[in-house]
Amino acid sequence: MPPKNKKQKKRFLITIPIAITAFLVLLAAFLRATGPLTWLTGKQLLSKKIVNTINQSTGQWQSPAKEAFFNNQPLSVPTGSPTLAERNQKVLADTEEEKWIEIDLSEQKLRAWEGNRLIYEFVVSTGTKWTPTPIGEYRIWIKLRYHDMQGGSKAFGNYYYLPNVPFVMYFYKGYGIHGTYWHNNFGNPMSHGCVNLTTPDAEKLFWWAMPPYQTGSWATRASEQNPGTRVAVHE
Repeated sequence: MPPKNKKQKKRFLITIPIAITAFLVLLAAFLRATGPLTWLTGKQLLSKKIVNTINQSTGQWQSPAKEAFFNNQPLSVPTGSPTLAERNQKVLADTEEEKWIEIDLSEQKLRAWEGNRLIYEFVVSTGTKWTPTPIGEYRIWIKLRYHDMQGGSKAFGNYYYLPNVPFVMYFYKGYGIHGTYWHNNFGNPMSHGCVNLTTPDAEKLFWWAMPPYQTGSWATRASEQNPGTRVAVHE
């Protein structure tokens, strides 16, 4: 109800900035206690700290954690200590055609090409509208056999901690293509910006994509002499 007289109006106008200030103080305290908002997930993936952490990773299997989470929901933790399997080296055979990866966000499809020849087509889950997969052209800069992933916010229901994510190929800072054990809803946006594949599909792509993965190693980094496969993301 609006103020009826000048005295009430003056008191009303004084109360507004006090209420706004109190709200901002409470909001700041809440964010300090609960962590970043949902939209900060994208900034986390772009940060130098994340890139440095990825670059220092050995790619090795880590002893299973006691817990794992996706969007605040607990998951079964992957167990065991798998060994790297030998693969037919023909998968990595040199080709005169350029290898490149197309990620179609509207169709939720990943296509692997050698020139104009389609090699693989996989159904994927890319980022949601709140945490989208970045559109553009990139190159795989590191391949990790396994990598732990963590981010989001418990307060906003999108916290994730995923140990030993398999067959990870980072193509733009903290955004990667990788295998998935925490959902089976492929064909629908599900991720915090990465491109989710089934683990068997990710393994095939891992061996096919550049730079070549060396059997027995855990991490492979692209270089000027050995660049990573081009990744084109579009709607």
